[in-house]
Amino acid sequence: MTDTEREAKPRSGGVQSVDRAIDLLELLADAGGESTLSELAGKTSLPLPTIHRLMRTLLARGYVRQLQSRRYTLGPRLIRLGDSAGRQFGADARPFLERLAGELGESANLAIIDRDMAVYVAQASSSRSMRMFTEVGRRVFTHSTGVGKAILAQLPDPAVEDIVTRAGMPPATSKTIDTVPDLLAELDRIRDRGYAVDDGEQEIGVRCFAVPVLGAPTPTALSISGPDARVTPDFGERAVPVLQEAAGEIADLLRAG
Repeated sequence: MTDTEREAKPRSGGVQSVDRAIDLLELLADAGGESTLSELAGKTSLPLPTIHRLMRTLLARGYVRQLQSRRYTLGPRLIRLGDSAGRQFGADARPFLERLAGELGESANLAIIDRDMAVYVAQASSSRSMRMFTEVGRRVFTHSTGVGKAILAQLPDPAVEDIVTRAGMPPATSKTIDTVPDLLAELDRIRDRGYAVDDGEQEIGVRCFAVPVLGAPTPTALSISGPDARVTPDFGERAVPVLQEAAGEIADLLRAG
């Protein structure tokens, strides 16, 4: 949805001022967490005095803060809400991940975008002695991970460029994509085939297949990962449809909530 559509789209049964305040918080997040009042005004149809009044209210409640440069940024009060929401989301999704790990025999992961990084919100580990383990809450670069690329593929190219410009594209291995044109080309391939592959790009000897969770309120991805000796291209052909089915179920869960 464009910024103009965000503001113009009618909402039935809601409170207009709450809608507008949430829109401003989402615009701040889309801008990397920091913006001026005039920049926000340029992305909505709201008058500048209305934006100023709403931002002062959010500032007083700690949901935004103002820097010495007079720019506004997301506030610390959101951290507690985000942490609680992430934990609940992970808890709700964990049964799906446990089923995936049991069916496919490898570790299943769920990640969302958090500013310019991907953060894992749930995992179910493989029962094998040699397995992948990702700590819930771990933040990883989007350009070098399966979940990260599946998340970026849900975004328009300008948003992707903004994210990787702010975060950087450090090469984790010799296989890591480390230029914007190469990344955008890879994202086009991911969009066409419907899944992402991390083939030793984050860690040598590890392969990961990831799919987007379409319809989630924030870009989200589901993955299966393990040693590349087991997680082969043939494994991926079997795993991707299973991942996509589970991603659809998780999306339905979120919509029902």
